[in-house]
Amino acid sequence: MGFRGGDRVEVSSKQDGFVGSYYKGVVIKQVASKEYQVMYKNLVDEFSKVPLLEHVKEDELRPAPPKVPAMRFGLGEVVDAFDRDGWWAGVVVSENSPGTYEVFFDLYPEYKCVYPASSLRVHQDWTNQKFFVASLFN
Repeated sequence: MGFRGGDRVEVSSKQDGFVGSYYKGVVIKQVASKEYQVMYKNLVDEFSKVPLLEHVKEDELRPAPPKVPAMRFGLGEVVDAFDRDGWWAGVVVSENSPGTYEVFFDLYPEYKCVYPASSLRVHQDWTNQKFFVASLFN
């Protein structure tokens, strides 16, 4: 695909305990074939407390997804929950009160967390250079 300096992106994590999460960033520059320097929006260097800069392979990047408006989320709906500075894919398992949802994370079955709707977004998959809204789990 290729990215340019200034492109808003999301970086997928492949570290143990973070698989399936995405972190907002911006491409600073291309540093090698299919490798880019990215500055994260929400992650900071633990020592200097400035936004974290990292070299990232192209297959770990995707463009920032378009906003898909959602006022409510249904049971079984695939969503992304903003937690620990990134977006994590999960499934709505209950609506606890109006505007708050319990989310189950398939990759981390020990976690079920409750989020306000403002911390959720419609999950979108990046496939063949296009975003697709995820369908309900069966």
